[in-house]
Amino acid sequence: MALASIPGYPRIGKRRELKRALEGYWSGKRTPAELEETAAAVRAANWNTQTGAGLDLIPVNDFSFYDHVLDTCALVGAVPERFGWTDDKVDRDLLFAMARGGSGADAARALELTKWFDTNYHYLVPELSPGQTFRLASDKPFAALAEAQAAGVPAKPVLLGPVTFLLLGKMTGSDHDVDPLSLLDALLPVYTETIQRLAASGAAWIQIDEPALVLDLTPDQLAAVARAYDVLGAAKGAAKLLLQTAYGHVGEAYPTLAALPVDGIGLDFVRGSENLDLLARHGFPAGKWLAAGVVDGRNVWTNDLAASLALLGRIQEHVPGERLMISSSCSLLHVPYDVGLEDDLPAAVRPWLAFAEQKLTEIGALTRAVNAGESAIAAELAANRALIASAAASPLRRNPTVRQRIADLPADADRRALPYAERARRQSERLTLPPLPTTTIGSFPQTGEIRAARKEADAGQLSTAQYETFLEGQIADVVARQEALGLDVLVHGEPERNDMVQYFGEQLDGFAFTHHGWVQSYGSRYVRPPILYGDVARPHPMTVRWATYAQGLTARPVKGMLTGPVTILNWSFVRDDQPRQETCRQIALAIRDEVADLDAAGIAIVQIDEPALREGLPLR
Repeated sequence: MALASIPGYPRIGKRRELKRALEGYWSGKRTPAELEETAAAVRAANWNTQTGAGLDLIPVNDFSFYDHVLDTCALVGAVPERFGWTDDKVDRDLLFAMARGGSGADAARALELTKWFDTNYHYLVPELSPGQTFRLASDKPFAALAEAQAAGVPAKPVLLGPVTFLLLGKMTGSDHDVDPLSLLDALLPVYTETIQRLAASGAAWIQIDEPALVLDLTPDQLAAVARAYDVLGAAKGAAKLLLQTAYGHVGEAYPTLAALPVDGIGLDFVRGSENLDLLARHGFPAGKWLAAGVVDGRNVWTNDLAASLALLGRIQEHVPGERLMISSSCSLLHVPYDVGLEDDLPAAVRPWLAFAEQKLTEIGALTRAVNAGESAIAAELAANRALIASAAASPLRRNPTVRQRIADLPADADRRALPYAERARRQSERLTLPPLPTTTIGSFPQTGEIRAARKEADAGQLSTAQYETFLEGQIADVVARQEALGLDVLVHGEPERNDMVQYFGEQLDGFAFTHHGWVQSYGSRYVRPPILYGDVARPHPMTVRWATYAQGLTARPVKGMLTGPVTILNWSFVRDDQPRQETCRQIALAIRDEVADLDAAGIAIVQIDEPALREGLPLR
């Protein structure tokens, strides 16, 4: 029989319970016991939801107080010397110090934070050095397994794989060019001991996450993968090893992956559709299980069940159904918990959405269809077909005016009308700036006073006029401070903005916003990404009012401040019914309209912020 499972689940609590518990603990308002009680309740609720949805294998140890890569640092004892660690185990407070930095005069700086592959999650970067030693320094995986077993959960312990752990780390000291995989032989004994203990404790399956296998690995790196799993495969005892990939196709790593002494392989068939071609070209090893990631784990749209069943049919040409795990394409930590919590979404849009709980239901339905035939889910299939067709035909999806504007753009619409030399001359005449003008990036701190005023305005306790008067005062203060400091190009500080993407999305057609659609960015930092469901249009100016107010306070130029289209795109849940580049062009056209209005209003400089460009996110 095919099994239903997922690589991982959200860990923040359905109502952000973990955030409140963590921040209460850090501030001294909650005890360690209270923090642990909240964490246990979140884990239990997650497991109950998954078992209630009919999943056959439930991931455990996917929960984390802060970050699963940091947890792996603790597991293998990869603690930088500056934290002065001398104990046998890495305790909770040391874990938080590594994540957030120490306190006091001798505070140690935190580990570096960076993007997890091409998602909007951030992980803490392991710091490694030549000659590094490792040892088992955390009991977290074993405690998680025991807790799940005591609750009667069919547990599948999850570990971050040794290859991905090393490749995502950074070498410190003077030898930055040392290959981190040179530490693999020193690291493997810790993983061997961990797997042996999990197997001895009764783990039937152990999932080892190796998303680094979707990167372009060299032959030497692939040889290291093979060497690592020869060792780990010999340590698993009666347990089965599932090597899980995610976030794309495995490409040239597939032959190496297929030959590993593991019992199952997890492949992403959503972002990594080429994985199906790899199955067709190379076959799938007999006797192994395939965890087929056919439900999108990182976007929020209802799954097309018929399309997924057709995909599963093609997969079964190479893998028998009794060796399939029906799964999401990656951990569900990248999506919110439950669309059922959302009461204020547009009524027509809400049924189009599937958050984590809805994705569990989809996986369960697909598993039943594989095991008992499509007739077993006939009602679900009919309802899903009707929903998919209704969404495709909805006028909320398509704005004829926007599409005509895009079609009418001239071929040189992405070219500047004047050469650089002429633009520079005109800008110099208009701005009269010194050769090296000074400015700031943009926003000033969102103080407690600003956040409190915004909350009161949202609750109707401040009238629109009162709130705008408050904002004008904040802007006047920011402008005066910059003038006193002698800056040449000023900003207005952006006190009116709640978030650099949300602020614009709320003023653009085609976006919807949730109240409970939180996902983890890092630690206790959670975000509610906008849901981009239809064609994007700008019905009115978005920033002109505040930019011109600030400009009226000073003779120095004030920059217009805009978030760029790539960042708006990549920091949102984006519609999946057209290529991302088409959606990006629609956003760009809306931002261009805002630039034109700022220019017409006398704003001589416009800054467009694109922090997403440093992330290397693909526009697929």
